[in-house]
Amino acid sequence: MPRSVLYSLLWARVVTAGLLSMILAGQLNAAAPTYSLQVVTDPANALYEVGEEATFLITVSRAKESVTEGSVVFIVDDFLTGGKSAGLPEGQAPLGDKPTRVVVKGRRPEFLRCQVTFTPDDGKPVRAIAAAGFSPEKIGLSLPVPDDFDAFWADQKQQLAKVPLDPKLTPVDQADATVESFDAQIGCLGGAPVSGYFSRPKGAKAKSLPAILWVHGAGVRSSSLGSSVKGAQAGMLSMDINAHGIPNGKPGGFYSELNSGLLNGYRHAGRESRETVYFRGMYLRLVRAIDFLTAQPEWNGKTVAVIGHSQGGGQSLVAGGIDDRVTLIAPGVPAICDHSGRAAGRINGWPQLVPNGPDGKPDPTILEAARYVDAVNFATRCRAEAIMSVGFIDATCPPSSCYAAYNALQGEKRMINEPLMGHAAPAHIHEAFFARVLEHVRQTK
Repeated sequence: MPRSVLYSLLWARVVTAGLLSMILAGQLNAAAPTYSLQVVTDPANALYEVGEEATFLITVSRAKESVTEGSVVFIVDDFLTGGKSAGLPEGQAPLGDKPTRVVVKGRRPEFLRCQVTFTPDDGKPVRAIAAAGFSPEKIGLSLPVPDDFDAFWADQKQQLAKVPLDPKLTPVDQADATVESFDAQIGCLGGAPVSGYFSRPKGAKAKSLPAILWVHGAGVRSSSLGSSVKGAQAGMLSMDINAHGIPNGKPGGFYSELNSGLLNGYRHAGRESRETVYFRGMYLRLVRAIDFLTAQPEWNGKTVAVIGHSQGGGQSLVAGGIDDRVTLIAPGVPAICDHSGRAAGRINGWPQLVPNGPDGKPDPTILEAARYVDAVNFATRCRAEAIMSVGFIDATCPPSSCYAAYNALQGEKRMINEPLMGHAAPAHIHEAFFARVLEHVRQTK
């Protein structure tokens, strides 16, 4: 056999053996059980009264077997300050046959979270978190509503009313032949139009349909045709609007370019003044979208629901407070809440609109402007029915900020508490919200 052929055969065997060993090693690594760390409260609903003690139960397992050797490191905080310097528990605790316990007493209406880390000898650290609420239904406003809050927004709406609706509806194809859909561009104050998808059942009679408005979370994206169609399929005038009045249905690169360019950092834009803060325009587009929906001949003259999550949740709170045509709101983990939270010694919600100055206190100029776009202040004016969700371990829209808004609502309301949920809008929340909308529609017929 030629030497070159022999070398080729030997090399092929070496490569094959190497590949097999790599595959086997990967299989062994994949099969190696990982550690699981769990933190829960006792009781599981994680709700207590001020002065009561909350108990966090910590367990570690591996391959479904309890780990009883070693220890965990923990710290309790209020989303802003924590540990011993804040008078809250922190330290190291041993594992054992029973769950490791961390106990903390509620000091005031608040949420306290317990962050835990377990570092195994043969692996990477694993972390888990849980939180407990202490009399959350008593969390109040961090600052009073400004004396001229209503006058300011009445003036803004008067200015808006002078701008013609001038709706431009362009038919849009979608799969349901019983629904007709349009790209809708509607005149608004401040340069950016209301931009959305509008759908309605074909052949609906005059004054026969309720209306639903879908609003968006943070980011830069097109309106959702799917949400618009969903509402129409359920027998409603249905409109989904994007948050910025930008064109719909463009390629992804179009929105990415806006996000990194013109709309980069929009959430903090103009925050030095109530006249220039970005959310002023966003809120006026809510009113204008409702103007459009209620101007449709098919609107029943009774029902307007507004639904959204995160930034959309904040917008739904605002819609209910700025426009008394709104009869139901469904805010999921709402943002834009409790901008003045730091003034009351608690964390403020997304987008952390008010920074702290060199003295460690909220910037006074921005703090004053922020009060006029705080969804909590609009909630004090909202008499619509409401269903809201809150995640107890949500660090983006902290539960204290959500409850500050919820407690301010004036109408019939229901809170969906999710003790182990962060900033999320899972399927069961979406289903509960839409079911509540449909129930509200039935009740108002």
